[in-house]
Amino acid sequence: MSIRPVRRIASAQPTIEGAGVHLHRAFGFGDTSETDPFLLFDDFRNDVPRQYAQGFPWHPHRGIETITYVLAGQVEHADSLGNRGMLGAGDVQWMTAGRGIVHHEMPQGDPQGRMHGFQLWANLPSSLKMTAPRYQDVQSGDIAEIMDDDGTRVRVICGEFWGKRGPVDGIAADPCYLDVSVPAGVKKSLPVDAYRSTFAYIFEGSGTFRHASDPMGVLTERSAGNDDDLVRDMSGNRSLVLFDSGDEVVVRAGSEGIRFLLVSGAPIKEPVAWYGPIVMNTQAELEQAVRELRAGTFIKD
Repeated sequence: MSIRPVRRIASAQPTIEGAGVHLHRAFGFGDTSETDPFLLFDDFRNDVPRQYAQGFPWHPHRGIETITYVLAGQVEHADSLGNRGMLGAGDVQWMTAGRGIVHHEMPQGDPQGRMHGFQLWANLPSSLKMTAPRYQDVQSGDIAEIMDDDGTRVRVICGEFWGKRGPVDGIAADPCYLDVSVPAGVKKSLPVDAYRSTFAYIFEGSGTFRHASDPMGVLTERSAGNDDDLVRDMSGNRSLVLFDSGDEVVVRAGSEGIRFLLVSGAPIKEPVAWYGPIVMNTQAELEQAVRELRAGTFIKD
């Protein structure tokens, strides 16, 4: 087994999307080489309803898949194909936009006004950019959950982990999407396929990820001048950890334990052309999509 070194640590940055939704973005709308096949990751945690209630009004998607995981509150969705639904706490929606849909997503808080969830965008290869749209709506109770002897808990949303397979399937990037909770003080080794791009996103508690050259398990990084700064940066909420190659991730939980998403996927290694929520391979394909939006031919039968 080879431990994946920490390549980079970053804090998710506050931004506003949709009709004024305040959220934090860990990555997106930039260079995708570090996260390929993943394009964007948002943490839409908020306890102030006026900062999210207007939601994400009607907007198009093409060429990608969007993965929404709700922890608190609800998200109502509807689209131009007539699909409607509601995601509750613990539920997941994996939407393959393919050749195109227009939809909206409207968050609603829980009785205390709390809304918390994540949205991840996964790229589609050129051969599947214009595939038929597809939804996989998964209720919380259908998500495989594993409890290890040391108290570590893993929800397997997609992919296979410790002999359990998540309910989401047939995804082009062959991803593994895990919700991992490690109790205070516990050191845990988590297997990851070596060929996949991998990141962790911390959203509760604190901890350190072991560097390959660090036998004591203290987080280090070649480009850093002060290890304490790195530990402090990642131990707070909304911290993104990007890994280099290897086939295991080693984490030691802090005094309050740690909870994070561990996401990996096979790189597509194709050109990426952005136009907001439309992601194709070339500028010409983007221009065609815009022409179709204006002409009312974006949605295909």
